[in-house]
Amino acid sequence: GQLGQMLAQAAVSLGVRVRVLDPTVPRCPAASCAEQIVGSYRDPDAVGQIASICSAESEGCESCVMTVEIEHVDTEALEAAAAQGVEVQPLPATLCVIQDKLEQKRHFRAQGVPTPDFQPVADAEQLEAVLEEFGLPLVLKARRLAYDGRGNAVISEAEEAGAAVAALGGFGRGLYAERYVPFQKELAVMVARGKDGEVLAHPLVETFHKDSILHVTECPAEVPPWTAKEAQKVAEQAVGALEGAGIFGVEMFVDEEGHVLLNEVAPRPHNSGHYTIEACHTSQFEQHLRSVLGWPLGDPGLKVGASVMLNVLGEGEGDEGMAVAESLLSRALQIPGASVHWYGKEEVKAQRKVGHVTICAEDLPTARRKLQTLREQGEGSAGDAPSMIRAPK
Repeated sequence: GQLGQMLAQAAVSLGVRVRVLDPTVPRCPAASCAEQIVGSYRDPDAVGQIASICSAESEGCESCVMTVEIEHVDTEALEAAAAQGVEVQPLPATLCVIQDKLEQKRHFRAQGVPTPDFQPVADAEQLEAVLEEFGLPLVLKARRLAYDGRGNAVISEAEEAGAAVAALGGFGRGLYAERYVPFQKELAVMVARGKDGEVLAHPLVETFHKDSILHVTECPAEVPPWTAKEAQKVAEQAVGALEGAGIFGVEMFVDEEGHVLLNEVAPRPHNSGHYTIEACHTSQFEQHLRSVLGWPLGDPGLKVGASVMLNVLGEGEGDEGMAVAESLLSRALQIPGASVHWYGKEEVKAQRKVGHVTICAEDLPTARRKLQTLREQGEGSAGDAPSMIRAPK
């Protein structure tokens, strides 16, 4: 996907050769700058194929490592690869913790990381009990294979409980509940950890979601100094509770009392860190490569005054969705300080990530005004700018 693409783009400038495992045919986005092995990252045989290649080439390389840009990988295959001497970063044990969101919450709570209250929900009786304990509204979540708002349901009235369970695939899928947090803000920070244990964090950002999918990121986050300090502490504490090297995306809430609670951790590059490509001395993608290869970590600080990132999602299916996305990204080419990223996916689907725009400026109000200008130009002006976006067939 696009994370693999941007990781491979960063690797080119570092002289690092990348192979990617992806089931997309005829090609995945990362195939534009990396060699693609066609196969599913959930298929143990395909993961084993990558491990065999890595093992064979490690003798002629200074460093050869398997890493991930999505956590939903067959971890047993990764553990088998590690047992055969292939380096895997972050460690498979970390991916096992992250893949099951209930176990993730249990793990962080056991390590003293502040999180919302949670309870397993295996059947209707447990759901009734947690509704009684946590009250309404209640957040019901799938334990596995949930991302971008998929696998989440908010129960506002007790009568909605059955429909929420059904929408998530039933109790058999594996569900748990979280106490609803009436938050003031949502924050995120990318934290890198090297093989030597060194930890470096990128600047704290504020995130804004639309339909439970990240829509806009603003950097630096407009929060009081004590909130920023607490958020940084929570993020680094969470990453410190995991194993292995790499970049970690840490998402957090600021509750009504101003306290920071951990939401989730992604053991990989993350949407909320895309702004780092243009706005920071070292992007999250370069930092991930430095981390897993055992190289010195780069300077994560801002090299601009401020930055906003707009996530571009499919607003329709097929050609209609493609036209809307191309129009937005083509208009962005006319905005001073804006950088356009088109992921080159073969088709556009509703709510699917197809690109992003990062706007850098001397301060946050200026960056916001430029983003507002982009939005106000409307979708009907696609003809005013050349369409330079569509991926070649």
